[in-house]
Amino acid sequence: MATTDSVPQLSRRVGLFQATAINMSQMCGIGPFVTIPLMVAAFGGPQAVIGWVAGAVLALADGLVWAELGASLPGSGGTYVYLREAFQYRTGRLMPFLFVWTAMLFIPLIMSTGVQGLVQYLGYLWPDITGGQGDLVGVGVVVLVVLLLWRRVENVGRVTVAMWAVMILAVTAVVLAAFTHFHPSLAFTWPAHAVRLTSGSFWLGFASGLTIGIYDYLGYNTAAYMGAEIKDPGRVMPRAIIRSVVAIMGIYLLLQIGVLGVVPWQDMLDPANTASQSVASAVLERTLGKRAADVVTVLVLVTAFASVFTGLLGGSRVPYDAARDGLFFRSFARLHSKHRFPVAGLVAMGVITAGAFLAARHVGDSAAHPPLTVLITLLTTVMVIIQALAQIAAVTVLRRRQPDLARPYRMLLYPLPGIVAAVGWLVVYGYADEANPGLHPIEWSVGWVGLGLVAYLGWSRVEGVWPFGPKEIEERYLDEQQVRAA
Repeated sequence: MATTDSVPQLSRRVGLFQATAINMSQMCGIGPFVTIPLMVAAFGGPQAVIGWVAGAVLALADGLVWAELGASLPGSGGTYVYLREAFQYRTGRLMPFLFVWTAMLFIPLIMSTGVQGLVQYLGYLWPDITGGQGDLVGVGVVVLVVLLLWRRVENVGRVTVAMWAVMILAVTAVVLAAFTHFHPSLAFTWPAHAVRLTSGSFWLGFASGLTIGIYDYLGYNTAAYMGAEIKDPGRVMPRAIIRSVVAIMGIYLLLQIGVLGVVPWQDMLDPANTASQSVASAVLERTLGKRAADVVTVLVLVTAFASVFTGLLGGSRVPYDAARDGLFFRSFARLHSKHRFPVAGLVAMGVITAGAFLAARHVGDSAAHPPLTVLITLLTTVMVIIQALAQIAAVTVLRRRQPDLARPYRMLLYPLPGIVAAVGWLVVYGYADEANPGLHPIEWSVGWVGLGLVAYLGWSRVEGVWPFGPKEIEERYLDEQQVRAA
């Protein structure tokens, strides 16, 4: 076996500030601009702030799971590395394969929410846009993003930084406009019986709000996918996760409360009102006028485009990394001969993003199932089984299977954060069907995982791995730990 000295290694140059910024850049994109009305609808009033806090609690608890795994297994790849190391003893390569399989769906679903958000805000500048025209614009955006990413990664770094700056500008503009024209009576007058803990409708709304909230916090784990480039991961990983979640929660609360202090919450429930589709535009129009609203709408459009751009950039690398490590179909390990980017991953995720965007816009009654609600519900339920719950279990499995593995960070109050995270994810999953009658997100998620099992059986037979070959137990990080000690 080659020692780690003979294999090229990524440089550990990403410190705490950079890791926190990377997490935050993935967390705060188009999400809050399009989900504030959805959160208000879920709770039925300004008590929607509960959803942002609940989402933050789930993100923090789940983030500590990521922190322990990322600190003890500090390599590139995130979840598929953790599942590979934890579950190889009983199921070989099955769990990392299934993670990549589900990621091939939930990552494009996340990107399609950005496309849908872009089309919604475009409607403010183009009031007469038809459904068909919106479909064409959305698909065109995905095609444009794929074409822009059809080049070396080094050539897109500056574009990504510029787009992130635009997003910060958009958030700042909305917050400042809202709080300079803030009416406390609008923001803090809750409906009678807004919080009734004995009411089933409250908990159904809470589950819907938690689903929207955790969607908006997704990205708190981004630094964990860059584990091989994080300096002192045992210290940096948990701090970056906690700081990014707390900071983004502050931003979201400012946005939600600020918006509620300008726009009556009832307006966000009216499909014919601008506030239900383009709430940032509505805030600026009511405070600074139409011209300012147009400018901020353009900023939001750029932010939406940036979220799709950066998401497909990173997402296309997930199947590539796994295939390169022999954990997914070999075709995804091939790079473009000239520009050296993973062609199959980029094309596949681009196609699925466009397809998901179109499907969500034509599922059922748009009033009962708004496209964004459809996409958010499906992507969160797909994530739960393999990424969320299996990864929480991986912490305990690894503590038992590899007790000597160095753990520079151990989960605070173990196993409580994992239990809290599991309960939160199960609430999201368990209420998905009831909160979305007729959509059947649980059945769709189970069906997708079932197809993944079939795909794995076919792939494993060709590759000659478990259950059609040996399990090939390989404790990579323990071996590297022993080599360094020697």
